Amino acid sequence: MNIKKIILIGGIVVVFVAVNLIFFQVDQTEYVVVTQFGRPVKAITRPGLNWKLPDPIQSIQRYDNRLKVFLPSQAEFLTLDKKNIVAEAYPTWRITDPVQFMKSVKDIAGARARLTDIVSSELGVAFGQFDLSSLVTTEKGKMKLPEMMEKITRISDNKVKEYGMAVTDVRVKVLNFPEKNKLSVFQRMRAERERIARKYRSEGAEEASKIRAEAEKEKKIILSKAYEQAQKLKGEGDAMAITIYADAYQKDPEFYKFLRSLEAYEKFIDDKTTTILPTDAEILKYFENSQK
Repeated sequence: MNIKKIILIGGIVVVFVAVNLIFFQVDQTEYVVVTQFGRPVKAITRPGLNWKLPDPIQSIQRYDNRLKVFLPSQAEFLTLDKKNIVAEAYPTWRITDPVQFMKSVKDIAGARARLTDIVSSELGVAFGQFDLSSLVTTEKGKMKLPEMMEKITRISDNKVKEYGMAVTDVRVKVLNFPEKNKLSVFQRMRAERERIARKYRSEGAEEASKIRAEAEKEKKIILSKAYEQAQKLKGEGDAMAITIYADAYQKDPEFYKFLRSLEAYEKFIDDKTTTILPTDAEILKYFENSQK
């Protein structure tokens, strides 16, 4: 290998090293802070190719600019009605000013420590302003939890601005009772549900009595009307029968008496009947005629 090739290869290596020391790429998912002897001098927030002085004069620090979710540990709080609850809230946040972020919290671990302090503090203040019944309820009009979380988000965002960050949302992941209080809470809940059940049963029995009384009243009214109609029809039938009997009697009184006597015989005379009557009884005259 001649000297020219060695110089060429050496020059290429020097250029390659110089390019890597001077030029750097910024991705669209990150911010880059250029530091000079450890002090930030500028922030690059747009993606593309950039340059700096070679190390150790200038260095770069990369920060993720995407939205991040932080999951702190659970903490115990006290509500306005003196109920102990365990809550776990998670904030979503991002870096907005990388230079300020680097100066104040330095890295992600420092940012998480600040978020834990701020969000926990605001949660404690907020829970102390509301009763538990307004945070955990099935009645939409009484639910105050969304309103409370919006307020916490707004206050937390204002407080983290000095650290070059922004809080976009705070939500509750877990809202529960401490283990030592769960048994007594469940017992109170059971007693309350039993009281409500007794109330509903009492109201149901009262309503059932009203329905039965109303049905009995309707029954009597219907039977009374039916009896009235039946008596009316019976009266009309009796009147019609009397009219028919009268007409028949007028046409042939003797034959009418004969038929009525036969009907009377059918009603009180059979093979088991013994009748003692005087010989001149009106009803026996047809027997006498038949014998004669």
